[in-house]
Amino acid sequence: MSSPVLILPGIGNSGPLHWQSLWEQSHPDFVRVEQRDWDNPVCTEWVAGIEAAVRQAGPQVVLVAHSLACLALAHWAAGAHSPVKAALLVAVPDPEGPNFPREARGFSGTPARPFPFPSTVAISSDDPYGSPAHSERLAKAWGSRVVHVGNCGHINADSRLGAWAEGYALLEQLRG
Repeated sequence: MSSPVLILPGIGNSGPLHWQSLWEQSHPDFVRVEQRDWDNPVCTEWVAGIEAAVRQAGPQVVLVAHSLACLALAHWAAGAHSPVKAALLVAVPDPEGPNFPREARGFSGTPARPFPFPSTVAISSDDPYGSPAHSERLAKAWGSRVVHVGNCGHINADSRLGAWAEGYALLEQLRG
């Protein structure tokens, strides 16, 4: 039996054409972690939301974070937290970058210490929110496997990836 999956969308939530939403539609056992405010995110609130969902899902859960949720996951992993099986982090943004949303509060100072679980970071070569060098630096610090996915922008609905089969294959490797 495959591990359960928690979907962690970024700022604005993942719309209906985003690969995270499409995965959820195809897999009713995938659960989206809801946040109080998708448009004015506060890191401590997002971290608390992740912890509550992980505690409920159990230690075999795999996390799938996109964009800002990758930073929230890093902050969550750096503190006391419930155990997870693994995590897939997609399109890690740079909180010091010129395109980082001003509405996001508390996400800077991204923890750069090894995660206590296996992880994979998917990196686009033309992501407007985080350079490959930034993502690679964090992935190395986290002890994550790095996968370059080519020119996929922010790896979101605007990238027109549909259900993003390549990303789903990365998830399945982590689920075991």
